[in-house]
Amino acid sequence: GLLFVLSGPSGVGKGTVCERLFLYRPSLQISTSLTTRPPRPGEVAGRDYDFTTPARFQELISEDAFLEWAVVHGHYYGTLKETVEENLARGTDLLLEIDVQGALQVRRRLAGAVLIFMAPPSMEALYMRIAGRATEDAAHMKRRLEAAQHELAAYCHYDYLVVNDRVEEAAASISAIMEAEKCRVSRGARPPGWGGEER
Repeated sequence: GLLFVLSGPSGVGKGTVCERLFLYRPSLQISTSLTTRPPRPGEVAGRDYDFTTPARFQELISEDAFLEWAVVHGHYYGTLKETVEENLARGTDLLLEIDVQGALQVRRRLAGAVLIFMAPPSMEALYMRIAGRATEDAAHMKRRLEAAQHELAAYCHYDYLVVNDRVEEAAASISAIMEAEKCRVSRGARPPGWGGEER
């Protein structure tokens, strides 16, 4: 299987685009991150995130159990190596929806991972999306927007850039990227029934 990493600033619409993406690619699996932050309203443990304590998370760090982990807005987030390895070994394409810090760790550890950065059409649009959540006070919103400026500067470390102006178009672009990556000759793609070497 192939490992795809999707990152972008908080509020850019990654979750909404992923929901549409699964209509295009129903066999795609999304890796559930482990986090120490409390669940938001409507989130379900095991579906949106796996939730744990800071003490347990630190134990897992000491055991080198993570493919990547980071501290974001004061909370730990991470992806367990075992989860990723099991899915890829089964031939399952896996999507990690993680932050920039985590994505760059994956780049260092797994050279074959495909990194996709999702950007908002403008900073004004990003502000409106975060404000529309109505889950942040003014101080938290200010911190998120400042963090977004830093995250946007990291796009050049990714393989692809997708602007989320329209959810349908963003999901279609990501699906096309995934299809193209699976057709790469360097990944072993070859014509059906052909087993020889080029002469």
